[in-house]
Amino acid sequence: MRALNSPLEVGVRALVLLAASFPRPLDLAQLVYLDYAMLHSGEMDGPPSVHPSLPASPGELAMKRQLLEQGLVVLMRAGLADVQTNEGGLMYRASEEGPGFLDLLEAPYLAALRERAQWALAFHNRMPTDGRAAMDDITQRWMDAFESRLPRREGDDD
Repeated sequence: MRALNSPLEVGVRALVLLAASFPRPLDLAQLVYLDYAMLHSGEMDGPPSVHPSLPASPGELAMKRQLLEQGLVVLMRAGLADVQTNEGGLMYRASEEGPGFLDLLEAPYLAALRERAQWALAFHNRMPTDGRAAMDDITQRWMDAFESRLPRREGDDD
């Protein structure tokens, strides 16, 4: 069993976000963005990041969607989250039991996630853009950081 990014761990992170937004539901794109923001808040001028930035970070968003889908299945099977449909597609929400379940868990990591989830939701709500534009901003930051590390060639303009 893998410990990091297992369906259980990602499901708990999703539940933290869903409980913080309760009773408002979130779609999968919002969960992908908010999970990234919650874990890497320091990159967005928020509180210190819970997870370190790694060279493989650009691939993280691509993997997150599938991992979150698996984590949401775990939550729904346990009765901790519900899915509903609207004109925009599937929306996920913590069940009535979800926030109470989180209250039973005690760990510094979970406390940090809960704090960052509140910050990520407030940050997201202040943004005038949708989740796709926010993810584009993250990708652009990675590209800029990557390009700044490339050696300068003769004749390159500033």
